[in-house]
Amino acid sequence: MNKTIVIIGAGKGISFQAAKTFGAKGFNVALISRTQESLEILEQDLASLKINAKGFQGDVSSPASLRKALRSVRAAFGETIDVLLYNAASIKPGNPTTISPEDFVYDFKVNTAGALTAVQEVLPDLEARAGSILLTGGGLALNPYAGYASLSVGKAALRNLAYNLNQELSPKGVYAGTLTINGFVQEDTYFSAEKIAEAIHDMHIDRTTAEVVYGQEEKSQ
Repeated sequence: MNKTIVIIGAGKGISFQAAKTFGAKGFNVALISRTQESLEILEQDLASLKINAKGFQGDVSSPASLRKALRSVRAAFGETIDVLLYNAASIKPGNPTTISPEDFVYDFKVNTAGALTAVQEVLPDLEARAGSILLTGGGLALNPYAGYASLSVGKAALRNLAYNLNQELSPKGVYAGTLTINGFVQEDTYFSAEKIAEAIHDMHIDRTTAEVVYGQEEKSQ
């Protein structure tokens, strides 16, 4: 049976490594990003690894744009979406008293609301296939930092959304969870993009908890 993972916020790093991890296990890979040039590079890099990948332009801050991209995914791959990975983020510094409300709302659209748009658009496929919704979280959800106020709020809201989605959808056979990355992504460390991608895949397989805090294991070693 054909399987597809949709990766929103596609780029180098976690998204690319997740595409490799799932692609190596036979998944088609649909990549969504605002930038066509970066999508083409990702397609080529994954094709060199014998992974069937295709890019689709979409702006996560615009519900209409994101829905259009996801409908294009379904047109290209059929109703085969098993996994939705939301890895988009707007990472801009700003204290709560200095960030403009307009920038705060834009960041929230990227960091949180886009995930909800994506879930609602592909939910029929996920329900039909007992699929997974995987949200890339961050340590700011647990320990907010005023210098990145909008990102802290966005990640906290994304974490909350994951719990709510899992509570609503798990009785229907759909898993939802967030990987809270409690550290900085850095190659050749415990927090390498490759290891984080493997943890994301493990969540899809395990499906037992709405949150995995990635970093607790390292501290306990």
